[in-house]
Amino acid sequence: MTQLFALHSAYGLATAVAAIDAGLVGSGSRDGGAERILVPFTSSRVPETAVGIADDPVLGSLRDRFDRVEPLEDLLGPRHPSSWAPADADLPMLQRLLVRAWRLDPHGLELFVQSPQVAPARTLMEVFPQARITIVGDGLMTYSPMRVRMPYPVAARIERVVHADVVPGVRPLVGGADAEIVPVPSGSFAAALRETDAGGPESVRDGASTVLVLGQYLSALGLMTAAQEIDLQRQLIDRAARWSPQRIVFKPHPAAPPLVTAAVRAQATAQGIDFVEYRGPLAAELLAERLDALAVVAGFSTALPTVQTLFGRAIGSAGNDAVLATLAPFENSNRIPVALVDALTREDSPYIEPARLQLLVDAVGYAMQPEIVGHLRGRAEELLDGLDPEERDRYFAPRRLAELRLPGAPSESALRRMLRPAGGVGRIEEWRLTALGARRRAGRAWRAIRGR
Repeated sequence: MTQLFALHSAYGLATAVAAIDAGLVGSGSRDGGAERILVPFTSSRVPETAVGIADDPVLGSLRDRFDRVEPLEDLLGPRHPSSWAPADADLPMLQRLLVRAWRLDPHGLELFVQSPQVAPARTLMEVFPQARITIVGDGLMTYSPMRVRMPYPVAARIERVVHADVVPGVRPLVGGADAEIVPVPSGSFAAALRETDAGGPESVRDGASTVLVLGQYLSALGLMTAAQEIDLQRQLIDRAARWSPQRIVFKPHPAAPPLVTAAVRAQATAQGIDFVEYRGPLAAELLAERLDALAVVAGFSTALPTVQTLFGRAIGSAGNDAVLATLAPFENSNRIPVALVDALTREDSPYIEPARLQLLVDAVGYAMQPEIVGHLRGRAEELLDGLDPEERDRYFAPRRLAELRLPGAPSESALRRMLRPAGGVGRIEEWRLTALGARRRAGRAWRAIRGR
């Protein structure tokens, strides 16, 4: 038996290691169980500019949990892993090549993958058609439904979703209705994260009250303009200032331009708060611990629920209502992470109870992917039936509600009712086809009467 872990992020690697340590994925070769192979790859758009999990020195102890490390780039290079989409006819040949290169038993293989909708994870699931599949969660994206329908031979083999339980009581949607959900205990996950501690900013450990602010660089993802990004960062500083800290430590996104840092620095100093920028390797969760931060503030970073659940830190956010309103298309996978953080950080949030938060996740997930998670329609109707217009419009676009005929959809005009599809075609087209069919049937009847 072999367990092959195809992972690309430190968060995913920590999740997998925590599951191993907690005994949630079976025993390893040291205990007479499965051989564990780590197949790391870099998902960055420009891999040459990023330090992948195969090489990051702070992840060395996590990599030691595996019997072997077989970097995917060693086989694919110079092809980018996300572009690895071979033709169906080449899959049997690739299986034989990978079995030989990685010394695998294809009949006793279990795949652990992140981001199953896209290459290279999806490619590996197709290359090994007999392998059992476990999805390893990657933060808040795990709570979103699949953004593409998986082929049945692949979907039928997805058995489990192993994820860091950073939103306790809420079930992820990524694995579908039949997958077993395996939450990783907070203690195990926190212990795995602490192993990546590379040392912190000793210069600011002087007892001053501190709030940590995280940048995400959303303009690079096309979610907002550069000007809107700067305005959002200023809102985060204002949100952090509510804790009346002596200092704000700002951890910018590694790719964010200096202009963003300059803007938030000016916003902090204008309020009389000391400002420190941190660009070191320490994970946000561990940085908050080293700073003994009063709170952590960000847009919709996975670090927010993580530091709240694992380390008991207060969290805050800003601007998520605007992001939800402009996020396009509605199916965008960031919608669930934004909605989750918004619901967790709003003042007087109506979604503090896990059951209520689960209802929101199920309803938004159905509105995003009604064909993939169609079993959640009743949940969406349950939530929408009881929402006031302001709350409904915060998370659901009126047009989307109308398309899906969900409660709260705006009233249709006569013209829209005429144009609304029914049975796959517009109503006007349906009437035209009905009239055409009636005319043809009448023609055949007339020819029969005349004996033709």
